Amino acid sequence: MALTVALAGDTMLGRGVAEELRRSPRPGTLFSPEVRSALAAADLVVLNLECCVSGRGEHWPDPLKPFFFRAPPEAAVVLAELGVDCVTLANNHALDYGLDALADTCDLLEQAGVRAVGAGRDVSAAREFAVLEAGGTRLAVVGVTDHPKDYAARAQIPGVAWADLRTGVPGWLTALVARAARSADAVLVTPHWGPNMTSRPPPHVRAAAREFLDAGAILVAGHSAHVFHGVADRVLYDLGDFVDDYAVDPVLRNDLGLLFLVTLDGPDPAHPVPVRLEAVPLRLDFCHTRLARGEEREWIRDRFTSACAEFGTDVGERAGRLTVDWG
Repeated sequence: MALTVALAGDTMLGRGVAEELRRSPRPGTLFSPEVRSALAAADLVVLNLECCVSGRGEHWPDPLKPFFFRAPPEAAVVLAELGVDCVTLANNHALDYGLDALADTCDLLEQAGVRAVGAGRDVSAAREFAVLEAGGTRLAVVGVTDHPKDYAARAQIPGVAWADLRTGVPGWLTALVARAARSADAVLVTPHWGPNMTSRPPPHVRAAAREFLDAGAILVAGHSAHVFHGVADRVLYDLGDFVDDYAVDPVLRNDLGLLFLVTLDGPDPAHPVPVRLEAVPLRLDFCHTRLARGEEREWIRDRFTSACAEFGTDVGERAGRLTVDWG
């Protein structure tokens, strides 16, 4: 049986988005019916939660940090109602409001039935993977971030799963991916890597992606740039943004994005492989995401096609979606 996984990028539910959620804590506040329908059609939904979820905490004590993101507690239920199965907390905002807010985030997500990877009460918990199941297929999800080091979990100290990917993939991380591969039918690694506001992955990101695949991952889906990148065989270098209240770069157009749907299938149901990618063009308005149309959609199509061409990947179109066939 084929398994379709929806992959969404940076989902920032703080600041202006948090205010909208306090007024109306519903999935429809954040996403149009068409976007919600695309998510509902997937068997599993995984995204990067670019904030903590809590009513407590104080700013992380870093005088150079410019942005702090915290969603209200009801955001966890909104994610569950949206159909989100798993989030990664391995990013540069999980500890924006300190250790208590991170603990609340993990507790609230668990209570809402949303799995979380990439952060925890100590380094062992932060580095643990989650196994999701749909249609008899088990998908292991591994979350990791390459910034900031200050947020890294340590022995008996909460934090995120951190690795300095600029110097290569550490042994504990390749071993984690290999262990996940032995525990599930397929492994998704979802790293928060590389700098913000770039249009293509840096060399160390490309190298790390290959190491993840060699270690046993069937799919790599990254984020951090706030702009979608091209895809190579089994690697989605950056998913871009999914919902936020960010200022818009007029050149990089971080207000135009993609929701990625990857279908896993194959002759052996116990070891599915990615066979098809569909990308749904999105327009990120202030605190609300809808389908892109007209010139917005054309811009996304042209940008994604050219970005994929850099990796030798051909992009097609089917039923209003951009497609890549891997089978």
